[in-house]
Amino acid sequence: MSFALIQKVNDEQKKAQVVDVRSGDTVRVHQKIKEGNKERIQIFEGVVIRTDNKQQHTSRITVRKIASGVGVEKSFLLHSPLVEKVEIVRRAKVRRNFLSFLRNRSGKGARLTAVTFDREAVNTVKDKKEAPAEVEAAEAETK
Repeated sequence: MSFALIQKVNDEQKKAQVVDVRSGDTVRVHQKIKEGNKERIQIFEGVVIRTDNKQQHTSRITVRKIASGVGVEKSFLLHSPLVEKVEIVRRAKVRRNFLSFLRNRSGKGARLTAVTFDREAVNTVKDKKEAPAEVEAAEAETK
């Protein structure tokens, strides 16, 4: 019984749907930042070097970028209310989940081989609450 209760609470914390982010993707993460009583959205763009717990509510990605010649890594909980959206910019061919070798490389050595993909299809995220209304609207347009 306690496991079912924990599962229910975890599912309530989850977003309806998140973007399928993989290691090697170059992403743009839109994160809410609160400064005093003001709130703004900050964009962090970099390469996903790690993904964790893909199906759980604690699913996390680690994004790495080079800022002023210094490597900066940030972890984001995908289901966090502070993460506004995750947008995939590029997709690369990688053969492992944790790309720690990128930490030791810079410049051309840190490049990953790009793969073509449908950017609009990957980045569209529909909430379960909004989906039925959109489907009905699309059906009405086709008639």
